[in-house]
Amino acid sequence: MAYDGERVDGRMLEQLETVLRHVADELAGWRARALKAESELKESGIRGGGAGVAGGAGGAGGAGGAGGAAKTDPELRHRVADLEQENKTLRQRVEAARGRVHDLLSRLTFLEEQARQPGGNGGGSGSAPSSGSAGGP
Repeated sequence: MAYDGERVDGRMLEQLETVLRHVADELAGWRARALKAESELKESGIRGGGAGVAGGAGGAGGAGGAGGAAKTDPELRHRVADLEQENKTLRQRVEAARGRVHDLLSRLTFLEEQARQPGGNGGGSGSAPSSGSAGGP
């Protein structure tokens, strides 16, 4: 017996799964980007410490020589500060998305419980959800 409520729940579940996939993909992308930035920072710290030992073959500016390394150091610091701020902002966005996903899961759980109840077609019969988590944190 399929009724409209089951189809709506199915669609909502599909939408939730799609949102979760997108959030997971975006989080993986930002993580990879952060790891790449950290490895570049470590590499530049090793190269920047010996200004001319490596022969300028892998400097960030590509200019080579001590003048390029001296100019790059403040640029790297500025870039690192920018990346740290961006990382902080992204962490906040991911945390907010996590909260929204948690709320959606709570709502979906509540709807599934309502659909399973005999004769529970959602009406306002005064019964509260059994999980107690539908209100959010």
